[in-house]
Amino acid sequence: MQSRTYIQRDQALGYSQHGPPVRAMGDQKTGIGGLRLAPIPEPEMDGRIQKAVEFKAEGNRYYKDKKFRDAIGKYHRALLVLKGVHEEGEDGKGNGREAARLTDAQKVRVEATEIECYDNLTACLLQSELVNYERVKEYCLKVLERQNSNFKATYRAGIAFYHLGDYSNALLYLKEARRREPSDTNVLRYIQLTEMKVQRSSQQERKGLKEVIG
Repeated sequence: MQSRTYIQRDQALGYSQHGPPVRAMGDQKTGIGGLRLAPIPEPEMDGRIQKAVEFKAEGNRYYKDKKFRDAIGKYHRALLVLKGVHEEGEDGKGNGREAARLTDAQKVRVEATEIECYDNLTACLLQSELVNYERVKEYCLKVLERQNSNFKATYRAGIAFYHLGDYSNALLYLKEARRREPSDTNVLRYIQLTEMKVQRSSQQERKGLKEVIG
């Protein structure tokens, strides 16, 4: 994550022109050496979120140009910035400073950006020569945790489970995708493929059982 660029370091630490303030009496927030540390200002947090949005937009441009590797890099950078926002704005880990809580508007913007990044990452990964289906599954589930009506994430999760050999979960997600988009031919095709795999697996199990019984 990039260093702070929206305020000067001394201002961020709450220093005045005459040096750091002395420790005040009472229950005020203090840092190393008893210095009173200023909370992370809201404009700085807005700046960080905006930086993540810009990385996401760059990723979108690369994706449209079919530069999937570059797009993946930008989406990951956006998510890295937002991870820092979460740590400092929600979890209260402000690098020794009093962390400012995210506003409701900031939370909405962060979540929307994260959902789009994870959603687009799965699209990029599925275009790879060697697809990491475990990662596709992980990112799809992250989207569905926050937006369970997302058709693309539901469908792609089904694809990931199918290629990972988890056919029961593949059918679960694919049938849910079909419920939302009954005429989608790709969904129907993957359901047929998965059902064939389940049938074949059942036949092999029955055959193995007969051989054991004799």
